Amino acid sequence: MAEVMERQKLVEALKAMGQLLRRHAVETTTLAGSGHPTTCLSASDIVATLFFTSFRYDVSNPENPLNDRFVLSKGHAAPLLYAVWAEAGAFPVEHLKTLRRIDSELEGHPTPRFKWAEVATGSLGQGLSIANGMALAAKMDNLPYRVYALLGDGEVAEGGVWEAIAFASYYKLDNLTAIVDVNRLGQSAPTMLQHDLETYARRFEAFGWHSIIVDGHDVEQLMDAFEKAKNVKGKPTVILAKTIKGKGVSFLEDKEGWHGRPLPKDLAEKALAELALTDEQIALARSLKVRSPEGAVAFAANPQPPVADPEFPRYELGQQVATREAYGDGLVALGKVNPNIVALDGDVKNSTFSEKFMAAFPDRFVECFIAEQNMIGTAVGLATRGKIPFASSFACFLMRAYDFIRMAGIGMANIKLCGSHAGVSIGEDGPSQMGLEDIAAMRAIPGSVVLYPCDAVSTVKLVAEMAKYRGIAYLRTTRPKTPVIYSNEEEFPIGGCKVLRSSPNDVATIVAAGITVFEALKAYDVLANEGIKIRIIDLYSVKPIDETTLIRCALETNRTIITVEDHYPEGGIGDAVAAAVSKEGIKVHKLAVNDLPRSGKPEELMDMFGISARHIVETVKKLSC
Repeated sequence: MAEVMERQKLVEALKAMGQLLRRHAVETTTLAGSGHPTTCLSASDIVATLFFTSFRYDVSNPENPLNDRFVLSKGHAAPLLYAVWAEAGAFPVEHLKTLRRIDSELEGHPTPRFKWAEVATGSLGQGLSIANGMALAAKMDNLPYRVYALLGDGEVAEGGVWEAIAFASYYKLDNLTAIVDVNRLGQSAPTMLQHDLETYARRFEAFGWHSIIVDGHDVEQLMDAFEKAKNVKGKPTVILAKTIKGKGVSFLEDKEGWHGRPLPKDLAEKALAELALTDEQIALARSLKVRSPEGAVAFAANPQPPVADPEFPRYELGQQVATREAYGDGLVALGKVNPNIVALDGDVKNSTFSEKFMAAFPDRFVECFIAEQNMIGTAVGLATRGKIPFASSFACFLMRAYDFIRMAGIGMANIKLCGSHAGVSIGEDGPSQMGLEDIAAMRAIPGSVVLYPCDAVSTVKLVAEMAKYRGIAYLRTTRPKTPVIYSNEEEFPIGGCKVLRSSPNDVATIVAAGITVFEALKAYDVLANEGIKIRIIDLYSVKPIDETTLIRCALETNRTIITVEDHYPEGGIGDAVAAAVSKEGIKVHKLAVNDLPRSGKPEELMDMFGISARHIVETVKKLSC
């Protein structure tokens, strides 16, 4: 009888907490004058029950590696996220009033400025992939924490969600529980399946998940579902919770047209009257505590073990090595000295040469198959748990996951990306396989680093620099083999460049990177035979860029810079260089792929589209006349 009474008291406390969270959502969004209260109202009972029954978390120390992890994939429910953490004791409840203010970390959608969020969410369909990475890290490290991801039913239409669902099943992530808040209403219309939970269940089960259907406002059903999920072995679990959007407020419940609309003050007062709690109910709700994880392990913020200097392979001058192959060599060298290095690939590991890492460290290699969105999201999740993930694919296929990369930038994620098969120099495969937009895209990510090596030595050294950099770093690699031009002792700091040819009589500076470095060197030889001197710069770091060297060289060469790149002109190397030297009034002449390419041999394509040595020679002569 005592146990029954105790459970009944817990149930009443959880119901009260759900109402309290609803009150916070209404109050804070009305005060802010913007936000999404109705989606918070539907999920309040789910979040209250999870946090105060099943969730294990040391609230005072978010970095504890034994903490369970929670990802709010439906990021527009941020007021609910902040409210539950406040009620859990993470920060004073009064601080909730700063929601959406410019001086507050309680942003409209979560970012890691709010340290209990860990990742940026709000672009729907990404949270489950991130949760995959967190759950996978637990498996790698043999840690007992569980991962929970709360999704909205509308976002389950996203293809990236189904990539994540397939991945979680394949890797048997039984430490992962997804909760879908099936509240029936999207932003502008009802969702495709509305309240057809049986169809949702069949779809998840077809992908190899265990599904549990519950009333999302029945805390006892929710308690039992979370407990059952912990006991499922060999597969992930989804809790499909039938809810009512706007729950608890009669004039909002299951009504269209209220998504993303805060209540005006008069309606907020009516809503709060319907959500009223007695002092005793509030005290009962606040008697709930988030339980800390059991056991203890050593931990530190942003765990990074001591890293010895990697021993890179040694290459011979003139040796023909594709930079994509050297990328694999660099990964292996890093993997030997840093156990946090993890590699992910999208079924092109024999082209990106991440297969070298897989052969050396199979337990730290993650095959993501042809699902680039989930690959990036998984990398973000791994990074939250102290891993240094290197995710690779063709440069053009990474663009399929660009919104995930964009959100990783907003979340300040420590992930490393490699895009191979860049430009028309890949040859006969044709334009669908040619990454020609990637430099522009990656330069646009806040805090990103964009690197483009031309030979094997610079590649392996830059892979090591990427691992040291905290943030998003992108490496662009080339399909054809290129000769080694640097000694094995050469260093390549991020933000630098190399002046390969120089004289006091140079008439122009040629700025190239990757494959076009060799076209520039060919042009140098042709012009030198005609008595014309040019300066050659290998711009291996496109972002950040060596502004000082570029300006100095331009001023020493008739204020003339010619950029040559295997990329479309918009947003590429030419634009990066022009931005760097513009304050000195230096004009940049851009050679880039100015038309839609086609199949052909690499040398034919580079000449056809204006980035071969011949075009450099012609441009120099034209400008120096």
